[in-house]
Amino acid sequence: MRSPIAGSTLLLAALTALGGADGAGAQSLTPFRSQAQAQRYCPDDVVVWLDFAKGIYYARGQKLYGRGFEGSFVCREEARSSGYRRSLLGLR
Repeated sequence: MRSPIAGSTLLLAALTALGGADGAGAQSLTPFRSQAQAQRYCPDDVVVWLDFAKGIYYARGQKLYGRGFEGSFVCREEARSSGYRRSLLGLR
């Protein structure tokens, strides 16, 4: 007979391997210091400024694009698939 702790550990390991309970794990982010580095990494995607503290990203042309100490340039699809949302402030 197995102990309840061993069964819980096995279940946790299985869920972690699948990326969560539903198997839809978030894509990992690849942050960059410059916009050019990010654009080389994802040439077919749009580069956005991700504010980690607020959990939102800004597109080029928005007032807070590239500003702040708690952010980085990332590919938009990576930001979206990781659960970050776009900012609606300052759209032109």
